[in-house]
Amino acid sequence: MLCKAANRVINRNEPTFLEETCSRILSFCNSNSLKQGISVHSPVIKLGLHHHLYLNNNLLSLYSKCFGVNKARHFFDEMPHKDVVSWTGILSAYVKNGNHDTALRVFDSMLISGESPNEFTLSSVLRSCSSMGEFDYGTCIQGYVIKEGFDRNPVLNSGLIDFYSKFGLVTEASNLFITKGNHDTVTWTMMISSCVLAQRWVQALQLYVDMVKAGVAPNEFTFVKLLGACSVHGLNYGKLVHAHILLRGVKLNVVLKTALVNMYSRFRRMEDAIKVSNSTPEYDTMLWTALISGFAQNSMFRKAVSTFRAMGVSGIIPNNYMFSSILNVSSLMLSLALGQQVHSRVVVTGLEGDVSVGNALINMYVKCSDNVEDALRVFRGISLPNVVSWTSLIAGFAEHGLQLDSFHLFTEMREAGIEPNSFTISSIIRSFGAAKLLPQILMLHGHVVKTNLYEDIAVQNALVDFYAEFGMLNDAWQIVDTMNRRDAITYTTLASRMNQMGHHESALHIITDMKNDDIKIDEFGTASFLSASADLGTIMTGKQLHCHSVKSGLCKWFSVLNGLVNLYGKCGCIHDAQRAFGEIGMPDIFSWNGLISGLTSNGYIPSALSTFDDMKLSGVKPDAITFLSILSACRNGKLTDLGLEHFQSMREIYNIKPQLDHYVHLVDILGQGGRLEEAMEVIQTMPFTANTSIYKTLLRACKAHRNIPLAEHTAKQGLELDPLDPAFYILLTNLYQDSGRHYLAERTLTVMKEKQLRKNPSHSWVEIRDKVHVFVAGERSHPRTNEIYEQIESFEAEFKKHGYLFQGIGHSYYHSEKLAVVFGLLNTPSKAPIYVIKNSSICRDCHNFMKFVTQLIDREIIVREGNRLHSFRKGECSCRG
Repeated sequence: MLCKAANRVINRNEPTFLEETCSRILSFCNSNSLKQGISVHSPVIKLGLHHHLYLNNNLLSLYSKCFGVNKARHFFDEMPHKDVVSWTGILSAYVKNGNHDTALRVFDSMLISGESPNEFTLSSVLRSCSSMGEFDYGTCIQGYVIKEGFDRNPVLNSGLIDFYSKFGLVTEASNLFITKGNHDTVTWTMMISSCVLAQRWVQALQLYVDMVKAGVAPNEFTFVKLLGACSVHGLNYGKLVHAHILLRGVKLNVVLKTALVNMYSRFRRMEDAIKVSNSTPEYDTMLWTALISGFAQNSMFRKAVSTFRAMGVSGIIPNNYMFSSILNVSSLMLSLALGQQVHSRVVVTGLEGDVSVGNALINMYVKCSDNVEDALRVFRGISLPNVVSWTSLIAGFAEHGLQLDSFHLFTEMREAGIEPNSFTISSIIRSFGAAKLLPQILMLHGHVVKTNLYEDIAVQNALVDFYAEFGMLNDAWQIVDTMNRRDAITYTTLASRMNQMGHHESALHIITDMKNDDIKIDEFGTASFLSASADLGTIMTGKQLHCHSVKSGLCKWFSVLNGLVNLYGKCGCIHDAQRAFGEIGMPDIFSWNGLISGLTSNGYIPSALSTFDDMKLSGVKPDAITFLSILSACRNGKLTDLGLEHFQSMREIYNIKPQLDHYVHLVDILGQGGRLEEAMEVIQTMPFTANTSIYKTLLRACKAHRNIPLAEHTAKQGLELDPLDPAFYILLTNLYQDSGRHYLAERTLTVMKEKQLRKNPSHSWVEIRDKVHVFVAGERSHPRTNEIYEQIESFEAEFKKHGYLFQGIGHSYYHSEKLAVVFGLLNTPSKAPIYVIKNSSICRDCHNFMKFVTQLIDREIIVREGNRLHSFRKGECSCRG
């Protein structure tokens, strides 16, 4: 249609009319970015209007918008006359295209030509200076602005504010904003944007309040920037900004809708995000991408895929950001089929050479495919791979167990002239650490020290994690001490690794280090510290962490709630564990496992099995950890047949391969039921090499059922694995004594003495007023030993007075759990429960002692031995023993 209009223009041959018509067509096409408008170029030449500066400037703008900066530059070079609009047009085209170096060279050429820049030229130059890191050049431009009297121009004031904020000089930007005064909407918005960029969230919101008070109406871009500040202030602030948008009648264009969708997605409010996106019919690629990313962030992968398909039906062609987003979804879903389908769409669209799409494809194939050659093939197809491309490939090879190839790729990357960034180094350190490649990481550490990357906190945190994972805590702390700045990740990493090594008390001491560094404990740190409290049995510390999580708003996080379920379950507060579980909206496998384990260890066997059924009904598939708890429940509840049934269901129904720990539990279940020969057959036929733990489990069952021949055979098998393990001798001695074979018991003890084997003394500990007190069997070094012993004697006198049949037998009189319990009774309020943890099984005499104590006084005593708890109350124990 435009071509026909151009021909009619030529046929009329009226110069003024021709100029006016060409001008109108070009203006219309420029406003709507219609590439057909370029057909006017030919009539302009034929009519001899190629010297017309206004028409040429319009053509230059159209070439830039519709055909790219190279075509625009070719036209610019052929223009016979140029003015400030021409120069500004080609310069801004380079800026929009990201060619900032060329843009600055064009500006130099403009000055040489004698043409004076206007405010729009200088604004584009300032953008290039901030993008190129040319601070000195930018300050020279500011000097020119002041010299030429542009210092009150709102366009340039906005440009200068943006320039200073990009260099992190928010104070200078703020001073510039204050001194100029009479700001328009753009300047206010730019200042708010600067504060958001510098993470000065409160200042950004205050600026908005001041803007409204000054009578300046915010526009959609103002609210887009404000929504960025709401990521820290929370959902309520986001809703308040949304309300202001509606109250002020600001039109919800796609840019603003996209910002609102991002905000609601971040706070897991996808229903609100969908409602916003459907509030107006306008959609663009970025809005679709925001929706898909939101679904992915909230693990709603099927909806992300259906949204991608709906976008295809709408007729919008995906761009590189969209493809990257949906490929990320396929990576999270571990769906190779989906990733391959998207890959074929990428090829059809012609974006297979795009670096961002290529990087997403590499990540997808690394995560979803068993063959790293797929990722390598994509990498080779990227025209200009960047540092992210190399990093994804290197990390991918490492994740597939090809660490040496990964290290060679790292060398190849450096030879290609691509310098690794902090993410590259930290990724390699993590992957090499997982593969236990100590020499390679030490070499990498040496390389990092020689570069400025050593000062990067991400690299330092990765090194701290590596050394802590290898048990080299002194080296890890040495790095921490030399860091200029530490963050929550630094300390959470250390706490997590210390928990894994069993250094729970040291992990809790990190809370003090974080407080000294004025670092807030986040949800991951809270979860780590709750885990340490749970394993250490320090219930009071755990409750303090619970209070902190409530005050800081962290109690809604899955990791924190799961940590609370674990804490209260392990410390005998099963009702608190159930309450924490009830606050989890959609419990995951960790939530269910924590509750089932807590119910099992506290002796609530029917409830544990019922909860297992509830878990299956909710659609959550049990894992290997779940079955450890279920088998433990069957053992504690003496449910032999049910235990066998659950063991068989692991492989037959849930396709879970039983591990050695599951076989240990199975042997325990059979042994407890008196089916000792079957238990031995399990050991002989299982697909694992037996360890000492499984033989000791069977030996305990032999002792309980006084099966001496099988016990002797079992002990012989165990001692062949570890001849210096005293537990086998002790269990045999006890069996002989219980069976009246005292001469065999004495001979076994003589063998122990000849081999110089001694039983490791048992330990028990109790937390009193945030301090852990440790007791050893036969403890006499504690400052309050005399008082503890006097109280034990007093209790035994009361037992006799009330007719309780209790006899303290020799060494059991001084057992650590008895000392810890009595110390707790002496040092806690009269109604407070006593929590004690023991590193070995509680003996029968101490068990009876605690039953009688709770019958005398109204106190609850909780003793944890391994994963099992004994809750004593009113003369009864939760184990029914």
